[in-house]
Formats: sequence, structure tokens, C-alpha cells
Amino acid sequence: MTGKGGVGKSAVAAALARVAASRGKRVLVCEMDDKGSLATYLGYEQLAFEPVTVAPNLSAMAMNTEDSLREYIKLYLRVPIIGSLAPLARIFDFVANAAPAVKEILAIGKLCYEVREKNYDLIIADSEASGHFVAQVSAPDALAALVRIGIIADQTKWMSDLLHDHAVSAVLAVVTPEEMPVVETLELRERMAKATPVNFAGVVVNRMPVEPAREAVAAVASSATVSDETRAVVQWLAARRAAAEGHAKVLADAFELANVETLSEAPAESGDAEAGHRVPTAIVAHLVGEIDRVLGEHA
Repeated sequence: MTGKGGVGKSAVAAALARVAASRGKRVLVCEMDDKGSLATYLGYEQLAFEPVTVAPNLSAMAMNTEDSLREYIKLYLRVPIIGSLAPLARIFDFVANAAPAVKEILAIGKLCYEVREKNYDLIIADSEASGHFVAQVSAPDALAALVRIGIIADQTKWMSDLLHDHAVSAVLAVVTPEEMPVVETLELRERMAKATPVNFAGVVVNRMPVEPAREAVAAVASSATVSDETRAVVQWLAARRAAAEGHAKVLADAFELANVETLSEAPAESGDAEAGHRVPTAIVAHLVGEIDRVLGEHA
């Protein structure tokens, strides 16, 4: 999963993971940029490279380059690891700067390994923001173009095979119904199409404004006793919803869909009233309900 910064990507990833786990799937959700947002939305203090169980059927982890390198050496090079990898990691950083795909390979490779070993039924990657995502997801292809023989070529091939298989891997872009996120999502699809055959499966429209009841809008418009402030608020809500629907239609037309399913924004009461903000776990609970609603409509 990817998306422009600030669209709620981590919250949607956490909610999808909880929905799948509640339906009996063994799920791993991984934060690829290790910023801590995913842990917050899962109601967990901190995530590390080693997966932890955060709910029945649901494990979570945060990607870490050094730990990923340690695991790679242990699994594939059969070298025992003693002490810190810091000196080796510094050498690795030097190499990675010369061939940027190397770092991404370790991150993507960890998840591909979990897929290949069938340790989980579903793996959700809370990936980099869309501006950096293409380099991450196309890393095996980029490195394969540089190294065509030997162990590295062999390793990148099986990763590419998994990522290119549309029955195994897919990309979902989280987007809010606003101009810039929509434009960036359409640009992302174009960049991905040029860089890699990984399946861009579609979009998840998050934070769709709730539509005011038509009766309320009509009553406010026709009533002479309604205050100007109330009339202005209702008109603003209606205009905001109409603009959001327009942006959703742009996505629907671009993807040639008759309709784009949307997840409504969490109500203001989904949070700490004293602090004046929505609680992350309450947002995820709302999104779980929205995803269940959408899946139920298509059951």
C-alpha cells in the first residue's frame, strides 16, 4: 500500500490487516519506513524487525535495514552473526549509495521471503509514500538489470517472479478525494507502468466527507428562521461533499470504473474530546467498519 503523505495510508493498512485477521487469515502487516505510525494505529507502543502478535491472527513489524541484512546473511550466506553489524552496515551503505536498489532489495526481499515460505496468508506492506515507492517496488528489476549472473541475479529473479505475479502481489494506492492526492495517484500509476509489471490494482478513497441529508439541505435552504451561520455550514458541507465526489469521479474515469468505493472520514467524536483530536485506534475501528461495509455490499 502506498499513497501521498497525509492521506491515512497507515490507518487504512492497519484496518485492512484487522479485517483480514478477523476473517481467519494469518496476517503480517509491515511498516516499511519505520516512522512509528503503524504501531500507533495498531495501539502498540513500538514495532521492531521481529514480528509481534498484536491481535489474534495478526502480527506486525517495522522494517530495519541492518536487521534485514543480518537475516539475509544468516539465511543465504550461512554465516554466523556475532556482535554488532555496524561496521558491515557502514560498508553496505557505501555499496548501496553506488547501487541504490540494494537497500530496497533487502526490504522487499524480507517480505518476498515470508510470501515464499507461506508463513502468512496475507502480507500488507505499509510502504513508502508514493514519491519514493516506485524505486522500492521495482528494486529487484533494477538490480537484475545491473547484475545478470551469479547469486544476486538468482535472488532478484525469484523476488521479481513473486512481485510480477498478479495472483500473488498487488499495489493499492490510498488517496483522499482532493486534487493533489488524485493527481499524484494518477502520476504514480503512469510511473509504475513504465518501471515494472507489478500490478497496480486500484485505489482506496479514504476520508470521504459524509453527505448531508438532502432533507436537511432543502429545509435549511427554504427556511426563513434558520440562522445565516447554520445555512452557511450546511451549504459548505454540501459543497465539500460535491467536490469530493468530483475528485472520486476523476479516479473512476481514469481507471474505467463505473464506481469507486469510498471510506467515509471518521466522525469527530472518534477521539479524545478533551485533547480535541481523533484517537488513532478509534480511526482504525471506524475504518474497519467501513471496509466491512464495502465487502458486505459486494458479498
